Amino acid sequence: MTIIDNALSGAAAAQIALVTTSQNVANVMTPGYTRQGVNLASVQPLLAGTKSPGSGVAVQAIVRFSDAYKSQQLWKSASDLGQHNTAQPYMTQLEQVMSDDTSGINSGLDDFFSALNAASVDPTSTPLRQQVITSADALAQRFNSLNQVLSNQRSAVGQQRQATVQQVNSLSAQIADLNKEIASVQGTGADTSGLVDARDQSIDSLASLVAVQVVVQADGSASVSLRGGQPLVAGGRSATMSAVANPDGSQTLTVKFAQESFILANNQIGGQMGGLDEYENTVLVPMMQSVTGMAQQLSDNVNNQLAAGYSLNGTAGAPLFQYNAAGVTGVLKVNPTITGADLGFSSNPATPGNNDNLLTLIGLSTQPITLPSLGSVLLSDAVTQMVGSLGMQSQQNQAALTTAQTVRNQAEESWKSTSGVNSDEEAANLIQYQQMYQANMKVISVANQLFDSTLQLLG
Repeated sequence: MTIIDNALSGAAAAQIALVTTSQNVANVMTPGYTRQGVNLASVQPLLAGTKSPGSGVAVQAIVRFSDAYKSQQLWKSASDLGQHNTAQPYMTQLEQVMSDDTSGINSGLDDFFSALNAASVDPTSTPLRQQVITSADALAQRFNSLNQVLSNQRSAVGQQRQATVQQVNSLSAQIADLNKEIASVQGTGADTSGLVDARDQSIDSLASLVAVQVVVQADGSASVSLRGGQPLVAGGRSATMSAVANPDGSQTLTVKFAQESFILANNQIGGQMGGLDEYENTVLVPMMQSVTGMAQQLSDNVNNQLAAGYSLNGTAGAPLFQYNAAGVTGVLKVNPTITGADLGFSSNPATPGNNDNLLTLIGLSTQPITLPSLGSVLLSDAVTQMVGSLGMQSQQNQAALTTAQTVRNQAEESWKSTSGVNSDEEAANLIQYQQMYQANMKVISVANQLFDSTLQLLG
């Protein structure tokens, strides 16, 4: 190998290195771009013998600086952040609604039992009796308003889940298409860095929606599955996720891949989808059950106690409330036919002014009721305990969200330390490869001078 051949190989290698460095510099602000570098290796001498030092230099490959472990940590952090971030706005809204002193159920209960107390002073007073009915109607409207908020939230959760399912399917299809391109390009020996970067970004977006496991295959494609092992992407094929509505208002998630269908367990989904399921099943549905359960027991207890008493005309007391379990906007309302005279405040049909039954009715505020999420609680304490439980769940999620955001930030910084473009490092590489190129061109110049001198001697 001649001096010129060695120098030409060095200049060519330096030129490839400069092009690679320029690509890094050009993409210094490109999200998800993974920096590249050249892998240089000396070429062994073509001629045998101890007097042949070598045959120059070659670029063995253009290396993509990536760390599979750091990428996995990045995707896991995206899933955890998505899970806690999705639920928080719903919790915050519900906290604000339930803790409102002016329109909350607690305030309505206080007004209702205050009206009963006022009526106990003069049980025969028509205005005081009418005030009991008015306050009962206001209390029913507060129950209905809260129940409407809860129903609206469940509807919003369902709509967001459907939108998330569409995103999962779209991203899975993108990853499958990129797998095909990567396998095809890798088969020709060409560089696939740009395609792999695009696929990794799609996987990161997918990981924020559902927790994923990723395995890179020998042909360069990536197999993506859910936390429970259900496949989303295998080679160039992607699965289809769907959310099917159930009669009770819930939704069942399924994944279909090829001819197989899988039902997804709520606790194995992760990501935004997992956050929606966790909020719906551990906060929203129990809260809905507690509110309707409280309305039903309030209605039953008040109506039963009124039925045990007597109205102004000596007949059995009429029911004050009407409970409708299927009513979304009207789960509780006041009996539209009742009048003040129909309220059974007296314990003796012959003495309308007797207030013994009314006093027992007032005592219902300190009687226990049983709620799904709280167990046995006093009627007057039920809402306070529901708000307290919601606040605790919200604080726990906030703390988990803060931690998840910190972990995500750290995962991004860790990824950048290996794969991100460092402007100072690339500037130093530019100078080094420029000097390498200039040095090899100088060798060629020297070789030409030696060749000219040899020709002059021979001439």
